[in-house]
Amino acid sequence: MQIERLDADALPAALDELVELIRESVGGGASLGYLAPMSTDTAVDYWTSLLPELAAGTRVVLVARVAGRIVGSGQVRFETKENGRHRAEVVKVMTSSGHRRQGIGTALMAALEKAAGEAGIVLLYLDTSDGPGGARELYEALGWSHAGGIPGFALDPDGTPADNLIYYKWLADPPVGPRTG
Repeated sequence: MQIERLDADALPAALDELVELIRESVGGGASLGYLAPMSTDTAVDYWTSLLPELAAGTRVVLVARVAGRIVGSGQVRFETKENGRHRAEVVKVMTSSGHRRQGIGTALMAALEKAAGEAGIVLLYLDTSDGPGGARELYEALGWSHAGGIPGFALDPDGTPADNLIYYKWLADPPVGPRTG
């Protein structure tokens, strides 16, 4: 398996495989913000909507390849607000159904954490469904801390309301400053 970073120039060449990956993931129940079945047009629109952020350097897209084919993907979205540039969100981590439980998600998460750290990020966060479309076990096994959740936050791909789980991970020491609460 190889992990590869796609920039704004490389993403269009991988578009067909990325469309296939997200459609298959959503169709298989992965909670990625879409209902099943996900149309090809919706998938194309999603991936192409990332091009400005990739060009601006505010998003990283990584893909996992096995035998040259994309079988997984994950992203880091950097915060652009002045008061939050120390943090980033991990989004859209997915692995094709035929390649799950083979360490691809773990490898993608490690590579996402590394890319974020190299960009000066000290705090990562993510949310996942607490339903069958989520990845609670993966994030907890990788040392992410549970921060809470919101009941009925989103619909899983089958339309079932699901609570979400919010996780965070410090990549370096937290910034020093006043804390409230």
